[in-house]
Amino acid sequence: MKGINLSEWALKHQQMIAFLLLLLSVTGILAYTSLGQKEDPEFTIKTMVVQAYWPGSSAQQMADQVTDKIERKLQEVAEIDYTSSYVKPGETQIKVNLREDVPPKAVPDVWYQVRKKLGDIRQTLPQGTQGPFFNDEFGDTFGNMYALTGDGFSYEDLRRFADAARNEFLRVSDVNKVDLIGKQEEKIYVEMSTAKLASLGLDPALIASTLAQTNAVTAAGTVQTTSEQVRLTVGGEFDSVDNIRAIGIHAGGRTFRLGDIAEVHRGFIEPAAQRMRFNGTETMGLAVSMRKGGDVIHLGSQLDETVRRIRAELPVGVEIHAVSDQPRVVEHSVFEFKKSLTEAVVIVLAVSFLSLGVRSGLVVAMSIPLVLAMTFLAMYVLGIELQRISLGALIIALGLLVDDAIIAVEMMALKLEQGWDKFRAATYAYTATAFPMLTGTLITAAGFLPVGFAKSGTGEYVFSLFQVVGISLLLSWVVAVLFTPYIGFKLLKQEAHASHDEDAVYQSGFYVKFRHFIDFCLTHRRWVIAITFAAFAGSLALFKVVPQQFFPASDRPELIVDLWMPKASTFDASEREVRDLERLLKRDADIEAVTSFVGNGAPRFYLPLDVQTPNLNLGELMVMTKGGEARERVMAKIDKLFDERFANVRGRVLRLENGPPVGYPVQFRVFGSDNAKVREIGERVAAIMRDNPNLRRVNVDWGERVKRMQVDVDQDKARVLGVSSGQIKEALQASLSGTPVTQYREGDQGLDVVARLVEAERTDLNNLKDAKIYLRDGKFVPVSQVARLSLESEDSELWRRNRIPTLTVRADVSGGQAPDVTRVLMPKIEELTRALPLGYGIDVGGATESSAKAQKSVFAVMPVTVIIVLLLLMIQLQDMKKTGMVLLTAPLGLIGVSAIMAAFHIPFGFVAMLGVIALAGMIIRNSVILVVQIDHDVAAGVPLWTAIVESAVRRLRPIVLTALAAILGMVPLTHSVFWGPMAWAIMGGLAVATLLTLVFLPALYAACYHARRPGSN
Repeated sequence: MKGINLSEWALKHQQMIAFLLLLLSVTGILAYTSLGQKEDPEFTIKTMVVQAYWPGSSAQQMADQVTDKIERKLQEVAEIDYTSSYVKPGETQIKVNLREDVPPKAVPDVWYQVRKKLGDIRQTLPQGTQGPFFNDEFGDTFGNMYALTGDGFSYEDLRRFADAARNEFLRVSDVNKVDLIGKQEEKIYVEMSTAKLASLGLDPALIASTLAQTNAVTAAGTVQTTSEQVRLTVGGEFDSVDNIRAIGIHAGGRTFRLGDIAEVHRGFIEPAAQRMRFNGTETMGLAVSMRKGGDVIHLGSQLDETVRRIRAELPVGVEIHAVSDQPRVVEHSVFEFKKSLTEAVVIVLAVSFLSLGVRSGLVVAMSIPLVLAMTFLAMYVLGIELQRISLGALIIALGLLVDDAIIAVEMMALKLEQGWDKFRAATYAYTATAFPMLTGTLITAAGFLPVGFAKSGTGEYVFSLFQVVGISLLLSWVVAVLFTPYIGFKLLKQEAHASHDEDAVYQSGFYVKFRHFIDFCLTHRRWVIAITFAAFAGSLALFKVVPQQFFPASDRPELIVDLWMPKASTFDASEREVRDLERLLKRDADIEAVTSFVGNGAPRFYLPLDVQTPNLNLGELMVMTKGGEARERVMAKIDKLFDERFANVRGRVLRLENGPPVGYPVQFRVFGSDNAKVREIGERVAAIMRDNPNLRRVNVDWGERVKRMQVDVDQDKARVLGVSSGQIKEALQASLSGTPVTQYREGDQGLDVVARLVEAERTDLNNLKDAKIYLRDGKFVPVSQVARLSLESEDSELWRRNRIPTLTVRADVSGGQAPDVTRVLMPKIEELTRALPLGYGIDVGGATESSAKAQKSVFAVMPVTVIIVLLLLMIQLQDMKKTGMVLLTAPLGLIGVSAIMAAFHIPFGFVAMLGVIALAGMIIRNSVILVVQIDHDVAAGVPLWTAIVESAVRRLRPIVLTALAAILGMVPLTHSVFWGPMAWAIMGGLAVATLLTLVFLPALYAACYHARRPGSN
């Protein structure tokens, strides 16, 4: 490399280099101790939830009159990818999903545009519509959850304790917000009997108006004197439930005490909307989220101290339990990765010592912690935290960052063996290999470019992989040319009896045999090239038997268990099923705790969690097991229970996911304009899926049709009696479900006072015909005199995607991988699709769709990566033919990748794909070093044949050593569920590619440049 020799400068300024070495080491250690720690890297959940309510509407009316208008307006927002709408009678929930390529920083502005546009159409929605309401904090993660239980304490007592605990948690500096989970809304119920009201001649409307007027808070005026003003207040507000019971109701010349004609009591909302249970006991939950940029380990210590203070203040019998403790999970995860990192360091050091000797190995050994320290410092400056991706990237980088140091030390040691003095030997590596090393380093880093610039949620999730590997590789080159020569100059010994024949070291032992082998390969180069290309073609064919996946499941010990009851099920029915499962799991030795949620799913305690839509027929259990093996045993047990004991439940037990949430791994979306036709097509898709032995619990997201009591009003009779359909609706609503008439105010709580019929009269369909409709003159008629009642059915729920009714058929996978199963199903699905009428179709969803999106975002960056690699190769090689030869070696790693993954049945997923892309850069790096050596020898006057053979012999040790360090450095990652497939892919691919670099590339070079053996014709 011409110009300034950095190695020479370093040796001439040894005090400065020693100072920098010490400074960077110390600051790197300090930076490491200051790095934030998390379980997963932050990535933006680009989803907003929009909700609206229209009480009294059917699911189809809601879809047509509310959902469609909202969806149509949302189509004006260019950044939206698709909308997914859930519609049920009286309610709609629309998930607004942004395009994958929308930058995270632009998301808040997009949500502002959504709010603004939907605000513009609020007045066009039907009268009585409530909303739309917005939740753009859908992606908030509550890493810490606690449960408050109290033996002998009321639910209201627990709520007060939870409120106090919430205030304590909010005082912690790293806490963002605290939500109460399972909070039950309290009501004051005034329950009346129609028989008693009729006998007394009382109108329920009179009771409601009396309650409202008595409890009203209105201004009573102000007295202005000459010197001051005095505000007047009028008493009468409710200050207790007994006070409500004592209210006098005046009718027909008589006055009645409310408590004598109605039952007045305090209770919780019926039916309950949600409930949380911990180990079979009703509880109040607290979910704590961390502020952006916080350190989860530091947060954990703060929360532990806060919990100790809270526990000390709680009365005897009230306990606070940790349900989800992310700091502990992160601490364990980081410890495991640190252990793997230490193992990788030891392995790489062992390779260095065994192959280079003690002194040369020590030089490499000292460069490793220096590069790591500098990398930690760069991570601190750039705000990169220690988490699953960055820690894995450090281990991957470890096997690569020693390459430059090994090349430099090996070159220096070799020159010392050849009799050079230490100064000349230490500076020679820079002259001979610094620029090829830099090119190779940049090319290796460029192999990770598709990771760094993939515009998708998956790309955002793994972005720190590119950052950490790129930073460490560039810093490794700086260390190799600046610090390694200095360390080598200090540690390596001058060879007293060195041979001055530079080629003497290559004339003995294994080098002689390898020289004959390369000579043989050049002689039979056509066969070598043909066999290599045949092996490559075979590897592509072999890939068809390699299992495919998106992301592997998480190795966390939790299991998520979903229980879906029939759509018409009540909250109590759902809770009964949850209680039954809790009871069956109660004494399982593999389980630490069971936390249950009825009416909704668990809050997002884990970033990639697939959060469920709230529903009265839903129960979800979070089962904390005692480890990986215990988790699998519990999972099998619950699966068996679902098959044998829960006939009316659609059960599902699953591990936590890694990467962006997918939901069911195999999904097909059926879309079309007619709901009945879509259902019919969906059943045909489900039948195809049920025939596959690898799919289990096939189901659809549209619920079954449910009963509906239709009340058809005889308008002529109603007009004669002076009532309208609206009044009849209000009367039925007030009698059966109840109507809030005023509020009972207690401290900071406001409790609705709800008037309704007694339980016996509001829960029996047979009594509905006798429901009383009160007339203006105080008389009443049964509803059957003005209306005809008939029992009908209606859709319990509908799903839409981009304004089109869409039914999703989905299933879990057993004994295979989701993309493989989907691929097997596709011929029959495509055959069915071709037979569908115009306007109907079937799309693929699940893991296959998510994987395709992620791969598309990566491959979109590939042209840029190829251009950068080509540019670097041309700058280094200055020859298009040589550049083409080097590029031909890049995909040869697939031979080893497919062989090792097929042999051990290792699934090939998104993470493994990133490893294969990066592998190409590693292979090109070794090829560049070999080609540069050949060109160097040819320029020195060595015949081409000899130059090819001798270059392969000379570069054998550094190429093999760097490959061996990279391969063995991956060994600790093979035990990782997340990184294992990538580690195996790199190990297998690099092992085969290294051999081919030393065999195939010389043969290809000889063929391209028509090399002839010296002395032959």
